[in-house]
Amino acid sequence: MPRPSQLIHPQREPAPVRPAATVLLLRDSPQGVEVLMTRRSLTASFAPGAYVFPGGGIDAADAQAHGQATRRPTQSDLHLTQAIAAIRESFEELGVLLAVRPDGAPATAKDVAALDRKAPFLPQAAARGLWLAAADVFVLAQWITDRDLPRRFDVPFLVARMPEGQTPVADEAEQFEPVWVRPADALARHKEGHFFIIFPTIRTLERLLQYANVEAVLADCARTDEPLWTSCPRAGLLAGHEARYMEHEQPYGELELVCPDGQMLHALDWQSEAPVALLKNVQRLTAPNAGFMTGPGTNSYLVGDPDTGYVAIDPGPADAEHLERLWRAAGGQIKAIVCTHSHPDHSPGAKPLQAMCADPKPPILGLPSAPTARAASAFTPDLPLQNNELVALHSSRPGHEITHTLRAVHTPGHAANHLCLVLEEDGLLFSGDHILNGSTTVVDPPDGDMTAYLDSLDRLAHLCAGEDLRFILPAHGYVLGDAAGQIARLKAHRLAREAKILAAMQARPEGSMDDWVALAYDDVPERVWPLAKRSMLAHVERLRALQ
Repeated sequence: MPRPSQLIHPQREPAPVRPAATVLLLRDSPQGVEVLMTRRSLTASFAPGAYVFPGGGIDAADAQAHGQATRRPTQSDLHLTQAIAAIRESFEELGVLLAVRPDGAPATAKDVAALDRKAPFLPQAAARGLWLAAADVFVLAQWITDRDLPRRFDVPFLVARMPEGQTPVADEAEQFEPVWVRPADALARHKEGHFFIIFPTIRTLERLLQYANVEAVLADCARTDEPLWTSCPRAGLLAGHEARYMEHEQPYGELELVCPDGQMLHALDWQSEAPVALLKNVQRLTAPNAGFMTGPGTNSYLVGDPDTGYVAIDPGPADAEHLERLWRAAGGQIKAIVCTHSHPDHSPGAKPLQAMCADPKPPILGLPSAPTARAASAFTPDLPLQNNELVALHSSRPGHEITHTLRAVHTPGHAANHLCLVLEEDGLLFSGDHILNGSTTVVDPPDGDMTAYLDSLDRLAHLCAGEDLRFILPAHGYVLGDAAGQIARLKAHRLAREAKILAAMQARPEGSMDDWVALAYDDVPERVWPLAKRSMLAHVERLRALQ
């Protein structure tokens, strides 16, 4: 984990979370699945005026009502309590009764009419012998309110089929204007500005788009009896406006690193004009070489501070303006230049950056390019970095014993001379092109080798587990969080792709690379296939070597 002393923003304690529950009441229509939504009061303390699913806080009485609810064998005590709370809130807010009569028949509109919505619900249901239909309420998702908000909730999003013959009627106090709406229509109306919904509602509706009918939703939830996803979103600024992201989305890890306590202060816009502070001792400058292969551009990093001087990682292409900005961001105090590998978007800037620095010139460190490298990737460092060799910066001020120590880790695969760097004091992994955010790196023989690449992933996974490395700073894209999980998913993706390539080779044993790529990469746009063939060749060579 990064040292607290290196965090940009003062630490703070997010507001505590309160338990709550909400339920998506679903029905089938000729046009597809519809969900019941209502508008919150304009004076509500949370999401005023938003269209939501019915729900509210969990009461102590909900946990004491297990004896008057139906229950699935796999339904935990927690999920049963949440289901009871959702049933109670649905009745209080909308007059919808998810219950079973003493004779086993579903509750009807007559049962609803016999109950007083302004009186405590659970005692009334018990007095009439009604069983709460908690066994028919399933967990879809778990949402935890963002850390930057003053009121926070821990909320399961539950799903249930709307009872036949009942009509929702809003309480006109907390909820107004009940409406049945298809998820696609709700999202379209929100985009047009006519149907205000908040981030968790948007993402939940987006997930519902994949289901053809209510039965498919309920069956998916019943398979595990646990949330299909769990999220505590994070917020940043994009074009000056608030933007929120879930854990699987590209900016999430960067927001976690820069604003761990949820402060909505970090700008996510890609630009090449100014450095982006990630920690007090880590800055990123992105070269103006955005493209299909480079994404938003090559990330150059400065590690260090004014007292210690800086290590420049991957100075990028020989772009004079980019190198000038890099030099100025370091105040000219560059003590070493490290290239993760020799590809032309990473290392050509090293020599001209070195020339800009005062004597003694900072050494250019890395590994020399192998004979297998293409001509454009020729690279000879001043000093080669040995595996596990340290590049350390020390404070020059007496009494300020701050150090920033980078350790080299050899990771061949994307290139024969590729290395990653670990910032030991802060648990950061600078991954070069070995791990990217938003795409998988190309492994292009002969300099690229798929077996070496996978072995290097294993080496990094071992480091993450043993040294608590939490964040990956790639050469292209935002910072990645959950370093160990990212590596595991990346390896699983590579092996899954390899399995498809093997299946294509077996299906067309006399086929060409063009034949195989069409089968093995049928899930990516055809325009990507020429690039995909490079990595496919690396898989083919690996598979043949394993035979």
